[in-house]
Amino acid sequence: MPTSISETPTTPLKERLLQQATVEGFTRLRLCRPDAIPQVAKDLEKFVGGGYHGQMHWMERRIGWRGDPRALWPEVRSVIVLAESYSPDAPPEASLDRPELGTVSVYARGKDYHDIVKKRLKRLARWLIAEAGGAVKVFVDTAPVAEKPLGQAAGLGWQGKHTNLVSREIGNWFFIGAIFTTLEIPPDAPEVDHCGSCRACLDACPTDAFLAPYRLDARRCISYLTIEHSGPVAPELRARMGNRIYGCDACLAACPWNKFAAAATELRYAAKDDLDAPPLAELAALDDAAFRRRFAGSPIKRIGRDRLVRNVLYAIGNSGRADLGAAAERLLDDPDETVAEAARWALTRLARSI
Repeated sequence: MPTSISETPTTPLKERLLQQATVEGFTRLRLCRPDAIPQVAKDLEKFVGGGYHGQMHWMERRIGWRGDPRALWPEVRSVIVLAESYSPDAPPEASLDRPELGTVSVYARGKDYHDIVKKRLKRLARWLIAEAGGAVKVFVDTAPVAEKPLGQAAGLGWQGKHTNLVSREIGNWFFIGAIFTTLEIPPDAPEVDHCGSCRACLDACPTDAFLAPYRLDARRCISYLTIEHSGPVAPELRARMGNRIYGCDACLAACPWNKFAAAATELRYAAKDDLDAPPLAELAALDDAAFRRRFAGSPIKRIGRDRLVRNVLYAIGNSGRADLGAAAERLLDDPDETVAEAARWALTRLARSI
């Protein structure tokens, strides 16, 4: 268990907080005021109003909460925003050239980050209360909190053209967590945009999901399609998904600021052997019980067996591998109609490619 930095009367609270965050395993910590993101609610209303959020109907609710942390918790006076690196050790999309294998987003190849980061946040929050009193709330991607705009307002990084947070110090491979506190702690200066004329992330997108720099149409994003979208995916997009079966790292991997990426220190983020590049035939054979056993403790578990197998069948259809046809054929009468339709599509596509 981490130990607290010993208190010295001459060391300001903010400096001790930074030290303790490092002890807990966080890569960076910055602070902002809760009123630092006044533009977010209006931007989100435009995004949702254009239908770019697809089936993510939870984005339609409590837009005001995302635009102003005080609407979520009126007592908040400071927002502590933290980064925890999960930078991959090897090229993140090496398996794209192996069509018989599935490609899983780097963040989902190990243990679920929600559990790991939230425990760290809670320990740091308890330390803060013990040091300075006040009240706290912690958040990791599961509440109406605009982590990325708050991260930019706090100086943790800036929202790049791919809409993800980028840091000059640690690249863009990091999770974001937040601690709201009633304590008044001096804020940091916001970060400014350093993308310049670069458009590497935009050009790397397999499905042309970016309407323009900084504007994403989630309905075309492979991460959205493989994780959030229920039912069949549009055929013209399936063909561009390749063998990506959970998430997509194309825009993240393309960012040149990753030359400064911080090494991940949490071993539980390292890829498990059966998630690094899983054979498609194995995954296609999973029933619900086998799916739950295989993905226990993984973020993949939340999408369920049917959606994962749907994605796997799209990858089989894109593989050009006749030997994978048997795996698809066994699913033609699957109880889930979306899976059965994906099996029919995969077999038709394989027949055309052979």
